[in-house]
Amino acid sequence: MRHAFGTIPHWGPMKILLYNPDNGVTRNFMPHLWMFLLQSLTPAGHEVLLIDGNAQPMDEAGIAKYVIEQGVGLAGIGAMTRMAAKAYRMADAIRSVGVPVVMGGPHVTEEADEALGRDGGPRHADAVALGEADETWPTIVNDAARGELKDIYAPLDADGKQKKPSLKEYPAIPWNSIDLEQFNLVPSFFKPMLDRVGEGWGTFRIVPVESGRGCPYGCEFCTVTGFFGDSIRFRSNESVVNELLMLKARARKEKGQIAVFFIDDNFAINVKRTKSLLRDIIAANAQVHWVAQISANLLRDEELVDLIAASGAKWIFIGMESIDPTNLKDVNKGFNKPDEYAAVLERLARRNVYAITSFIFGMDNDTVGVAERTLQQLRTWPPGLPIFGLLTPLPATPLYKRLEAAGRLTRPRHWKDFVPFTMAHTPLKMSVDEAHNEVRDGWDHSYSPEALAHAVDSLDDQPLGYRINIFLARLCFRGIYFPMMNKMAWVKVIAENWRTIFKLMKKAVFGRRPQVREITSMPISLETPVGEEGASQVSDLIS
Repeated sequence: MRHAFGTIPHWGPMKILLYNPDNGVTRNFMPHLWMFLLQSLTPAGHEVLLIDGNAQPMDEAGIAKYVIEQGVGLAGIGAMTRMAAKAYRMADAIRSVGVPVVMGGPHVTEEADEALGRDGGPRHADAVALGEADETWPTIVNDAARGELKDIYAPLDADGKQKKPSLKEYPAIPWNSIDLEQFNLVPSFFKPMLDRVGEGWGTFRIVPVESGRGCPYGCEFCTVTGFFGDSIRFRSNESVVNELLMLKARARKEKGQIAVFFIDDNFAINVKRTKSLLRDIIAANAQVHWVAQISANLLRDEELVDLIAASGAKWIFIGMESIDPTNLKDVNKGFNKPDEYAAVLERLARRNVYAITSFIFGMDNDTVGVAERTLQQLRTWPPGLPIFGLLTPLPATPLYKRLEAAGRLTRPRHWKDFVPFTMAHTPLKMSVDEAHNEVRDGWDHSYSPEALAHAVDSLDDQPLGYRINIFLARLCFRGIYFPMMNKMAWVKVIAENWRTIFKLMKKAVFGRRPQVREITSMPISLETPVGEEGASQVSDLIS
């Protein structure tokens, strides 16, 4: 392979670029674990460069120039379905200057022929990594170094059957030395106020950590079971605790704030094991502020919720999806019980843990007015971060297959022309436009200046930190639906919310300092890999 400046070297040590595309919605995000994990699994002697498009926006010309200037010999690109089109464009640009590209992730695993050009379309990748690449990545790197890349790499056992890597011998990710400066989530215009609050809140980073993989639930719309499997694999408690201790020590050394997002698809899927891990975290004094995804049905356990709070949790993502039991049954999520939602949220709030509640509109039993019916419930719950999305048929999911068989797909390859919050099939009981309007209503009424002020005021009996937390989190979460990609967008939002900002600043300047020290972490983003629907609205924020 050649480019204008000569031949890309394949034999011997290489510079390897790991690239994650931006989502085109908002740049508030946290780094993706897959890049750091593969960096740790790269054979010795190679240099790994990391670029997340959310932190370092690039177009096709920019990334082509970058790989030439850096002398990159191999590029690895990971992407979920909603980022596939951008990932393909960037892969094409890299390949155009003679650098081989390996692609992986949930989408490419299900659409390998698309990435390799075997479906009649253009070829975007020199090789694809199917499934989890923990064990195949070193082989890919070694083959690339010899100039002998194969088309497909799959984790198979001696009998040729798909193999899932054990997490017992988990690679050590050097969080104590990785440069995280680009991942500071505090907008520059909030920094002076937060510096005055103290406790290092001028910098804040969310770091992805996994304690396990897999989910047995098999929700119809979700890619998790298909990608990670229905059996759960866990890291050792000791491994997780040591990672938290490393992050806690770094935060203390830098006098900044670091929170953890446990990216497990269902952090408490094995309640006994989760309790064991949380007890070990507490015993080791490894508590950091953390966020995780946990199903509502698992939060009935009072002891579990006690341990969740005591170990540092501040926010729990709950895929509620719908307040209609018929809808939940239709998508194989009947274990969610809408009449329990309020009790679950109150149970968390009593311990100063709040929820990110996810709802999906456009389900088969939804009718016009579903947004208002959902909002009526929301208004009776403790303040949190509601998010709204549309039912989306992702490749190879049971939902996709059902809608395809019924002839209801309107855009069968919707990811090739991805448009956020746009239906790809026909709902049963309302039109596509009506479904779009319901999502818009949900966001409009949850993230208006009045709604933000109400959320802040509802915590008037709490320390100042909780009110700053909910306000900044809501400002950033509104960017999932309302693009906030430039300074003018932020200026407009600040102007609309000036009364609430003034009230918080006044309290920060003249309020009692002891309250300020109880500030909690701002869950500005969540991490993947997760099922791309249900949790996908949040991961749009960070991917």
